[in-house]
Amino acid sequence: MTEFDQPMPEASALPYSRSRHLPPYRGIVAVDAKDFTGYPAIEHGTISANVPQLLRLSFERAGLGEVWKDRRFPNSTGDGYVFGFDPAWMPFLIHPWLNTLQEVLTEFNVHSVGTVRIRLRVSLNIGPLPDDGGEFDGNGTPRNDTHRLLDSRPVKAMLAASNESITQVAAILSDRCYQDAVAGGFTGRHPDHFIEVPATVEGKRFDQRAWLYVPTPSGNLYDRRILGDAVVEEQEGREEKEGRAKRAADGSGEQRRAPRTAVNQRGNGSNLNAGTVHGSQTVTNVRGDSYGGDRVEGHKVGTVNGNLGDIVHGDKNEHRR
Repeated sequence: MTEFDQPMPEASALPYSRSRHLPPYRGIVAVDAKDFTGYPAIEHGTISANVPQLLRLSFERAGLGEVWKDRRFPNSTGDGYVFGFDPAWMPFLIHPWLNTLQEVLTEFNVHSVGTVRIRLRVSLNIGPLPDDGGEFDGNGTPRNDTHRLLDSRPVKAMLAASNESITQVAAILSDRCYQDAVAGGFTGRHPDHFIEVPATVEGKRFDQRAWLYVPTPSGNLYDRRILGDAVVEEQEGREEKEGRAKRAADGSGEQRRAPRTAVNQRGNGSNLNAGTVHGSQTVTNVRGDSYGGDRVEGHKVGTVNGNLGDIVHGDKNEHRR
């Protein structure tokens, strides 16, 4: 058979033209090294070789060596790595694997004798992907979305804004992954460890709900540049609402009356009243000129409670004698 006698590739059916079986569901994990292109070209090979080795070590240390051994359609992306796995393992990749990966990278960066520091963004997703052992297995929308999430603004900004000596891993989970594994209660991390974000990619038509998880956070988690105004405002509103509820519960939200204090005001031979006066008023004349009795100049402003009569010390008719 000559090269011209080779059979034509099998044509795939047009979408929406007929029903067919879904491909098997797979968990997908993808990682990218931060600032890969910022390193000199001579370092790129070292980083590309170290990333899968560090992943293997982290899976084995987390007790998930089976996941690494049985990985599907593995592929190096130059500055990262991607592979599929049985989605039943997804809760264990969220915890403890992400935390273990943080520990492994911390040790590597502390003890590395070279100039290379490897900090990783991690993306986790679940979806149907072809997996028949063929050369082009693993291609499909869930795989594309996994890489879009990895390149999205929130997870990039989170790792960039954190302390490089503390935070080595920033992970982003698709909403499907979060709902199935985290909200469903199957992973060893409470939902409050995760932050909802709008995942967008500059220059791409991609905008999905996603969830950030940082095993060892540093810096400001509620940065508007990272999470977006809508997310931060919702978080601030929730905290303010919780604060009001707490103050109402312990009674600290009740208004306290200001203590009554004596206020001394000096007038030109008269009383000055502004607002409400509780109790009596006393006027003591110290001027040397004679009065045919004390007099009130102007108007009394506000409400006066108590004795409205002036209290005069001494003989009121003394100057008339």
